[in-house]
Amino acid sequence: MGDHITIRAAVGKWVVRAGGAVLGESDRALELTEGEFPPVIYFPREDLAMAFLEPTDTVSVCPFKGEAKHFDIHTKSVVIANAAWSYEDPKPRAAEVKGYVAFYPQKAAVEQL
Repeated sequence: MGDHITIRAAVGKWVVRAGGAVLGESDRALELTEGEFPPVIYFPREDLAMAFLEPTDTVSVCPFKGEAKHFDIHTKSVVIANAAWSYEDPKPRAAEVKGYVAFYPQKAAVEQL
């Protein structure tokens, strides 16, 4: 299965903010749509200030995308636990998101500019 996953270039420029900091901007983001879930924007690591992201021990598993490793966001004012995730070795259907990071909408603001 996994044919319910669509990955395409996200149109325009995108920004992610959290804890009063801009974590990144990209015009190379990807949009992943999975079934009836809202689309998720994935940012290339090269377009993020990765110094704000600290890996955690949290791992989640999607039967279609694979194992996701999580990150805390560390800013001057706050630590936001498990606010982002990345598929380090995704399953073939989601291979395009390797090297990209996505953010939980309740923990970081992802907006199109």
